[in-house]
Amino acid sequence: MDGTFSAWSPREVQWVLIALIGAGVGYLGGLFGKGGSAIATPLLAAIGVPPLVAVASPLPATIPGTLVAYNRYRRFGISDSKVVRWSIAFGVPATIVGAYLTRYIDGDVLVKITEVVVALIGLKVLVRPNDGEVVRDEVSHRALRTVLVAVAVGFLAGLLANAGGFLLVPLYLAALKLPIKTALSCSLAVAAVLAIPGTIVHAALGHIDWTVTLVFGAASVPLSSLGAKTALRMHAGTLERVYGAGLLLLGTTLFFV
Repeated sequence: MDGTFSAWSPREVQWVLIALIGAGVGYLGGLFGKGGSAIATPLLAAIGVPPLVAVASPLPATIPGTLVAYNRYRRFGISDSKVVRWSIAFGVPATIVGAYLTRYIDGDVLVKITEVVVALIGLKVLVRPNDGEVVRDEVSHRALRTVLVAVAVGFLAGLLANAGGFLLVPLYLAALKLPIKTALSCSLAVAAVLAIPGTIVHAALGHIDWTVTLVFGAASVPLSSLGAKTALRMHAGTLERVYGAGLLLLGTTLFFV
């Protein structure tokens, strides 16, 4: 077996690693209510994929996996259609602006920004979880906060070439007081849509390697459904702590790779 593996070319080994990353990211994406491209970017860069390609290529691959994961929540009646609609309406234009601005920013910088943001969000969720409680939002400006969340997440999703799920969940928890599983479900639905304009812009800018996208996506889609199934079976408080700890560990580790 060792002899066979040693006979592989570096490029062949890289494709295997891309598929393995796709599988792992797909599972974590379904588990954490996100497309997974934010996680994929630093991992792909670490195995030698060019920075801008690592930033943009996972994005289109996350769309089918995210929809598959969301469908599991939908079948259980877990979602908030108003939050989803408002997030899409204001998040899509902001995503286009953010994606366009990547032509002026170095790919290595985008990778490091992704890692730092992932770690900080994980720390925030871990330190101040909601313990799965459904908190009623009685403030009259909930719609405005939804718009602000959508614009901020959309812009950063385009800039960092991800679907925004890693930002949507904690902001849904903190700003809109959604319970964790509803936040995960809404995040998956919105992330699938936000990935589309970002994909179009990055494709037009020539940032996407479609072979990387296909290999990554083929491995990630089946595991996305399994990740969502795991999340639905977990206690809400446990799920939120796992979410925060996972992002903190991943972001901190990758920053020093």
